[in-house]
Amino acid sequence: MLITNAARSQSDQLRTRQIRYVAMMSVRAGCLILGAVLVSIRPPLLPLWLILCAVGMVFLPWAAVLIANDRPPKSRAHPAATPAVNQQRVLEPEAAEMIKQRTIDVEP
Repeated sequence: MLITNAARSQSDQLRTRQIRYVAMMSVRAGCLILGAVLVSIRPPLLPLWLILCAVGMVFLPWAAVLIANDRPPKSRAHPAATPAVNQQRVLEPEAAEMIKQRTIDVEP
């Protein structure tokens, strides 16, 4: 239970991401072991089971890296800075005349 609105420390966030990564890579190792066991016992629909194990072994490392490198979502208490309102500068008539006078015409 949290008693503060402060964000979790960097070390806590890192530890959580490490645990997720190890868990996902353990599931990947389980897919490899399961594939080896399935080849030895030759159950019905063996190619389908091997394809599922192979997909798990290919997909899980990619997903584990994405999750391990992902930062926690921003809380609603500390939203991202809102973009500044686009304020256009209004030229006074004298300034507009000066700009027109400085325009260079390239035609002879």
